Amino acid sequence: MKGLRWYIAGMLMLVTTINYLDRNSLSVAQVELERRFHMTNTDYGYMTFAFLLAYGIMHPFMGRIIDLLTTRRGMALAVAWWSVANIAHAFCRSVFSFAALRALLGIGEAGNFPGAAKAVAEWFPAKERAVATGIFNLGAGLGAAIAPPLIGVLILRFGWQAAFITTGLIGLVWLVGWLLLYRQPESHPLLTEEEFNHIRSSATNISSTEPTSPGIWKEVIARKELWALLIARSLTDPVWLFFTMWLPKYFKAERGFDMKEIAMFVWIPFLAADLGSIVGGGISAYFIKRGWPVILARKTALLISAALMPTALPAVFVGNWVWALVFMSIPTFGHQSWAASVLTLPGDLFPKQLVASAYGITGTLGILAGSVVMIVVGKVVDVSSYTPIFVAAGFMHLVAASIIWLLIRSPQPANL
Repeated sequence: MKGLRWYIAGMLMLVTTINYLDRNSLSVAQVELERRFHMTNTDYGYMTFAFLLAYGIMHPFMGRIIDLLTTRRGMALAVAWWSVANIAHAFCRSVFSFAALRALLGIGEAGNFPGAAKAVAEWFPAKERAVATGIFNLGAGLGAAIAPPLIGVLILRFGWQAAFITTGLIGLVWLVGWLLLYRQPESHPLLTEEEFNHIRSSATNISSTEPTSPGIWKEVIARKELWALLIARSLTDPVWLFFTMWLPKYFKAERGFDMKEIAMFVWIPFLAADLGSIVGGGISAYFIKRGWPVILARKTALLISAALMPTALPAVFVGNWVWALVFMSIPTFGHQSWAASVLTLPGDLFPKQLVASAYGITGTLGILAGSVVMIVVGKVVDVSSYTPIFVAAGFMHLVAASIIWLLIRSPQPANL
């Protein structure tokens, strides 16, 4: 089969789409659930906390599990786990049962990105990995964009239980295709010799990187660049999590949207987010092509992206819901544009054998920070309003960009 590796990339994009569709099912269904089960915003905050806490704790471990089981089996286990957990939501009748199943969902979903990254390393030469990663990462915005219309229609036509059962079954259908299609390149019956040689044409895979030494670990942990990224992601990851998990509730509570209107319109900010993913990577590439140092190009792209985030403020204060939707789409675009650069920085700053670990550490802290923020959001909205949350969301990226500019001053070699 010609171009088999790109079919693999397509499968990874699909599973990432399903991953975000499943995790965002509750944010849309909550509009109906809070009426049926008399849930408060604080209750919802605890449910999202349970998901993110489990996701964050398992994030660094799932990569190791997938390494032990192989990519094919490890991804199959993760997708089967989270799909069944998602289906089981249909049988929940209390905040506790929803929170428990959100935690189980988070455990399984934590395997998606480590598994996809490993599959890319196995199936793509180094020069194509950034493109392949960009393809599967598009699924994050696509899943968040698909969730409002799909979940909304399912609830309106068949009831809230159908939303969880259907999206869970979609994951199991993908699983069948994955088990049929995915093999190691060395043993895949459909892979041509020409494409196999192309896959092995450059740079070693992640699996063949040098072992780490305690001395290098100590040196990297002591570097201010790592702490800059830790702080930056702890400030900005919760903003994205707030957008993905709370926008449907915001438009219902503050803009008077019903389920039909949520299905029709709330996908728009997440489509903007996907565009931001594409544009964000292009900004730093534009500067690098013109001879800028790589780190300076990344920092400039981050600053440009951060400058878009304060538009979250007028989104709260404008009277017209159309303008609210427009102003809400700019910061979702801005965050994913930001992410395109901040997720690339570990590869620019750290030794090649520590890039994945640096990515995992910073990502885990961002997720755990987001889990705590979800509880805070619920309590603030219950006792006050969404306004303080949007004000904070509008400025976190500028604070994070300032820290990065302050602590990451000069280009660092990729190898020590």
